[in-house]
This record gives sequence, structure tokens and C-alpha cells, in this order.
Amino acid sequence: MRSTAALFALSALVSSALGATYPVKDKFVGQDFLTGFTHETLADPTHGRVTYVDQATALAQNLSFASDTSFVMRADSFSVLDPSGPGRSAVRIKSNNAYSTHVTVFDIRHMPQGCGTWPAAWEVNEENWPGQGEVDILEGTNDIEPNQSTLHTSPNCAQPAAGRAMTGNPVTNNCDSNADGNAGCGVQATAPNSYGKSFNAAGGGFYAMERTTSFIKVWFWSRNDPAVPADVKTAGASVNTDAWGTPSALFVPDTCDIPSHFGAHNIIINLTFCGDWAGLPQFFNQLGGCPGDCATFVNQNPSAFNDAFWDIAGVHVYA
Repeated sequence: MRSTAALFALSALVSSALGATYPVKDKFVGQDFLTGFTHETLADPTHGRVTYVDQATALAQNLSFASDTSFVMRADSFSVLDPSGPGRSAVRIKSNNAYSTHVTVFDIRHMPQGCGTWPAAWEVNEENWPGQGEVDILEGTNDIEPNQSTLHTSPNCAQPAAGRAMTGNPVTNNCDSNADGNAGCGVQATAPNSYGKSFNAAGGGFYAMERTTSFIKVWFWSRNDPAVPADVKTAGASVNTDAWGTPSALFVPDTCDIPSHFGAHNIIINLTFCGDWAGLPQFFNQLGGCPGDCATFVNQNPSAFNDAFWDIAGVHVYA
């Protein structure tokens, strides 16, 4: 019995190490977001023109809404703001559970769009940043397509400029948050409908991130892409990432020891405005085609944020 048990344990260990099949650990659909996530009210670390509201306020003002099949989180689209007062109300949620080696699958019907917006779906340890790393899965500003997936870390982590097995294009390669204005090491997707207005026009889509001690991968499939894997589309009891094809972004350990740069992460989904990225004239005016300065636009144009909302069909974590 002892040798059989030991053999079984060894077999399970080898299977876990070599396989790419993960059982479901947590699933969040509709009302689950109100119990499995916390509405954060911290001051925006990216210095955005935003005020994050708590869950009670978000529900009372219809900034958060949960049905059986959907969770919506939106911006205030009715208030003209005092330039010297608080920023535009919006929602930032953080998972109560944290994850290390795992897969996260996001089924998103609609993401925030419009001038001044900076939406993101990402994972991080807020209490030890950048020491435990950050993985930005879906992120961008001012409707500038396509999506960019990025790592931010402590020093001594970088990515090769070429040679990675991915469909995306590397745009920055030093992951160190102390370098290059915290640009991180980013990979830009090649599908225009991976972000913003084009993403929404296609009915949204699916993002997935796999993190191991050896690599981090990000995939994207538009809603009606025939290549969407069945276990992604149906969010079943397990996923097999080996069957998902070439990722949009691949981060490798060649010049970045992943275990020492990434710890247990919470999932965060948020929307901010302007700030350290979206508010820069290069991105707000030149690339985003938005008028004036970002803060003034956000203050004076509440109706511009009618489409600044997330509609999330589900988030599933496999580990």
C-alpha cells in the first residue's frame, strides 16, 4: 500500500508538472462578483481623475449591477465635476482570493470605451508592488487599438526583443518598474478587435492568462472567432491550455526568473480616467484624437461616458 501510494503521488506530481490541464477553482458569474470581489476605495495609484466608490454606493447609484448572467460596472455619466473636487465616480474590484500557478479566463461582452478612459483587467499583489510583480492582461487608453499585455516587476527582469512563439509584437522589453517610466515589458496584439470600440462592436470576446513558474501566456479570441476553444467558450470543469494554440503574448524566463519576481496575485478589474498614461497629450490628443486636455474633458462631458462600462459574463480561475 505504501509503495502504491507513493507511486500514485509521484505520478500525480509528474502529471501536474508536465500537463496543461487545470481543474476549475473559482467561478464568478453575476452575483458572485458581489461576494467574491471587493469594491476598492483606494486613491488611484495611477493618479487618474477618478473616485472609486464602495459596493453600497456603487449599487445605490447603479454603477455596479449584477444579474444571473452578467456583472456590469460603469462610470458616472451624469455629473459635471468641479475641477477642484473629487474625480469621476467609477468602480474598481479586487478578488478576495489570490492565485499563483493558474489560468484565468475572462468572458467580456463589453469594455469601457471613450476619450479619457483607461480600463484594465489585470493581476497583482497590491501590498507588495512591484516586488511580487504585475500582469496586465487587457489594458489600453482612449480607444487606441489594439490591446497591450504587459508585465511590471522589480529589477532584473526583461524579455527578448525577438524569437518568442507568439502572435503579438513586443513594444517594450524591460519589465523593471523603475526603468523607462514604468513602461514595463509589453506585447501588442495584432487583432484590432482586441480592444475598445472594435472589441465592443464584435460583441466582446475572451481573454485567458496562464501563469506557471516557467512562463506567462495571454490569449485573445473575439466573440465569434471559430477558433475559440470549447473549454473557454463554455467555461467547463477544466481547461487544457495545450489545445489553445499560439498565444497573443508570451513572457519567458530567459532573462527573468519568474518565481522570484511574481507572487500570489489578486484579480483586479477597473476603470480610471486620464492619469499617468491616458492623460498624456501623446495618447490623449495625438494617438487618441481627443480634444483639449484630459482632466477638463472628463470634468465637463458626463455623457461622453455613456459607453464607459464593463459587461462581464464571467471570470473563471483554474488551478
